[in-house]
Amino acid sequence: MRPIQHDTVLPEHVFDRDLRLDACRGIALWFVFLNHIPGNICSWLTLSRYGFSDTTEIFMFVSGATCALAYGRIVHQHGWWAAVSHTLRRSWEIYLAFLTLIIAIVIAVYLSGNDDFIDQTNIRFLLQQPGAAFAHAAILQYRPVNTDVLPTFIVLHLLFAPLLWLLFRAPDGALVASLLLYVLVHLFGWNLPQWPQDEWYFNPFAWQFLVVLGAWWVTSGRERLGSMVVSRTAVILATVYLLAALFVALGWAIKPLGANVPQPVADLIYPIDKSNLDPLRLLHFLAIAVLIARFVPAGWGRLANPLLRGAIRCGENSLEIYCIGVLLSLGAHMLLTQVGDSVAAQIGLSIAGVMTLTGLATWSTWIGKRSRQHPRLF
Repeated sequence: MRPIQHDTVLPEHVFDRDLRLDACRGIALWFVFLNHIPGNICSWLTLSRYGFSDTTEIFMFVSGATCALAYGRIVHQHGWWAAVSHTLRRSWEIYLAFLTLIIAIVIAVYLSGNDDFIDQTNIRFLLQQPGAAFAHAAILQYRPVNTDVLPTFIVLHLLFAPLLWLLFRAPDGALVASLLLYVLVHLFGWNLPQWPQDEWYFNPFAWQFLVVLGAWWVTSGRERLGSMVVSRTAVILATVYLLAALFVALGWAIKPLGANVPQPVADLIYPIDKSNLDPLRLLHFLAIAVLIARFVPAGWGRLANPLLRGAIRCGENSLEIYCIGVLLSLGAHMLLTQVGDSVAAQIGLSIAGVMTLTGLATWSTWIGKRSRQHPRLF
């Protein structure tokens, strides 16, 4: 199919890459690794300790934004069939990564020789009923611990090409439809079944809203609402909300603070549901996004410093680094179980893990293994 006519897509400069997105995704990958080590003191460096949202919201929003930029450029240059082809190929890559990660987790637990990890990693069903477990994994209904987000990304990636088509033609309509689906999920509890019980941990009917919001923002919203988002009023409201969330979140670990939360307020906000992207989590992420947009402008010079450059490299190779991070966090947990989970050991393994992820991402980019022709939703 020939490239789509230019009057139906955005100007090409709209699809320029924003390094802030890769930096945010890379830092989120570091946080995921730290949080996946149970009891890790370094998890106090991550967002989840200081508010209602965590790295998942960053992943979803940034993924929607980066895919809209990358696939929009492909549509602009090569047409819609090329974009569809790329989304299908990337979905397949994430699917293979998901199945490979399951096998790797099983091997790691087997080599550890510690049966406690069988339940901790949720692979007992796979060992007891391997045929049924792999069959359900193949249709995205079974997943070991810390792999839950991958099936959601597979589904959302498969649907990204039609979403982008709608965003080019009726961007506000696409956003409103996405918001309506999000609201209906909270009204009627829609989700997908998981095997052998329960439902998807990251409900794709709910989390799709952040992906659509990210795509809508870079293709339409930024041009129209950018000045409003970074206005003094928006920054003040975001700051007030983040401070209130900080007080509540610290109360989860510091009991005297938690006792100061009025009971009517506690009844109103709890439980803060992650599976269905609780509105409080959504608002918390949006407040963070407002402050980043205000104080970290595009082309920010500090993005060139070594630390943030490492985060950018991780963000550029997000699928590989996420999967390796899951295995490294499992390995760190196993090692801490054997040698003792002292603070020094936790800090040492956390630093070593982040450095390993950054080094692998930098190496992958340097040797050219990351294909720049296939944009990544994850």
